Amino acid sequence: MENPFEIINERLKRIEALLDNIYRASNINETGIATTPIMNIKQVSAYLDLSVSALYKMTSTKEIPHAKRGKRLYFDKKDIDAWVLENKVNTTSDIERMATEYILKNPVKFP
Repeated sequence: MENPFEIINERLKRIEALLDNIYRASNINETGIATTPIMNIKQVSAYLDLSVSALYKMTSTKEIPHAKRGKRLYFDKKDIDAWVLENKVNTTSDIERMATEYILKNPVKFP
């Protein structure tokens, strides 16, 4: 007689494999965020952790990059990623590295 725990374990493995196939086919990961390059407003809301109404306000004031087709809004994931990082704050080590590069490229000449 087979061990019932082994049977349960095998069935769980099959269920996990089926769920993985479903996630891959739907282009949505486990957190519900789209993995496709084009997202709708609900997907962007989940991705950025912002409310849908806040996103509507940002699109009406043209604060966030988007495209409009009829009444629907679409967002390019690359554009959203770039928009999020456009006001990136450099770390101290980044600033020191940039300063060193600048000094090496532009040596000070004394008379």
